[in-house]
Amino acid sequence: MKEERKNLFRRLSKFGSQCARVLRVARKPTINEIKQVSKVSALGIFVIGMIGFIIGIIFKIFFL
Repeated sequence: MKEERKNLFRRLSKFGSQCARVLRVARKPTINEIKQVSKVSALGIFVIGMIGFIIGIIFKIFFL
């Protein structure tokens, strides 16, 4: 039981130090990065929507 606690504490400590390292390296994105991510996301949503729309039209044409 005592060994399990030590192992758990070791794993949690390692995880905590990894999280701290990530937070030290991380930075706030610039406005240009935010705009670029927004554009790419919007384009992806649009493309997926168009694919769904085209599939819907094809099903209506061939199965009605």
